[in-house]
Amino acid sequence: VFERAWVVVGTAPEVAETGKLLVRNVGTRSIIITRDDGGELHGFFNSCRHRGTELAEADCEIAGTIRCPYHRWGYALDGQLISTPRFDEVPRTDFDKKDYGLAEVRVATWGVLLFACLDPETPALDVWLGDLDERLAGYNLDDWVVQETRDIDINANWKLISENFQEYYHLTWVHPELSKVSRVQDHYRYQGNGMYCGQTTTPVSGGDRNDWLVLPPADGLDESDATSGRFVALFPNVLLSVLPNHVFVMQLNPVAPGLTKEHCTFLLPPNAGTVDDGAFEATRSFWFEVNDEDIDIVQRGQRGLTRGAIPPGPLAPRFEEPLHRFHNMLADCMTADSLATGLTIPAGDKPGNDAQLGSGTNPTPPAIETAST
Repeated sequence: VFERAWVVVGTAPEVAETGKLLVRNVGTRSIIITRDDGGELHGFFNSCRHRGTELAEADCEIAGTIRCPYHRWGYALDGQLISTPRFDEVPRTDFDKKDYGLAEVRVATWGVLLFACLDPETPALDVWLGDLDERLAGYNLDDWVVQETRDIDINANWKLISENFQEYYHLTWVHPELSKVSRVQDHYRYQGNGMYCGQTTTPVSGGDRNDWLVLPPADGLDESDATSGRFVALFPNVLLSVLPNHVFVMQLNPVAPGLTKEHCTFLLPPNAGTVDDGAFEATRSFWFEVNDEDIDIVQRGQRGLTRGAIPPGPLAPRFEEPLHRFHNMLADCMTADSLATGLTIPAGDKPGNDAQLGSGTNPTPPAIETAST
């Protein structure tokens, strides 16, 4: 799946400057990402075109040339082969450097997020995202600033973590504090066309737990965005909690069938300015408290599925409906001969369907069951 899909591999600020080289694992493959002197973003397989040696082991700064550590072949930041030491001493009539540039990988940005796709047949990122860019346009996520990051090892399969994020059936019992802010009765669908599963809470409230409201909201939000929490699982590996005054991003990187590395990023709107650690602590502690509760329950789920292996029960339509959409996308990516022809970008709710698109009223189970998936 990860070697066919558009996968989040980091944030755009990580490679904002020329000379910065990122190394990222995508599935079983390794890629490098650079920005050339003209500001253009590039992605390549992390392998020299001479004899396949790994070019870089970790993120680093380079002085204009990517050098293979084995025989010192050199590549420009745009991937073109520019030097082959001592190769001219071996007469050849069929060797042209322009034919041996680094093997390219598509990379792109959306908002602050950095994406990569290894499969050249997969539809472009804008097709993959569907209407999500339009839905979240009011937040101007391109301009948001990385406040803090953290890596967490979770002893569970990445799919269990994503499933847990997508449903709110567990909210009352697993998240007593979150359910004060994002109440079950205030959840409804937030689903258009695209490779994502969405839900929203309107209104997102303070109530007994209003310390997260200390941070200022983003400028220019309309009434809906200013009072809502948007929760989007972008297939396959990023979970977005978009609030009026911050975004909590969870990037899932599978390590093994029962182990996932979760890279957490907090984003703040540009008008927040410099936020000191004390002012940010309420938001940080709130989300990591919620995340720890989720980690505990998905690790218990992993153990139960591994050791119990009993037949599963039915889903609760109102609360777990996004899981059906998620598994349709997963099945397509796993079984299609080509994502150019075998992938169905799932549709969403029809415009004007108030029960599903913004009134704050949950659709009845029959309405959910007949919605496009």
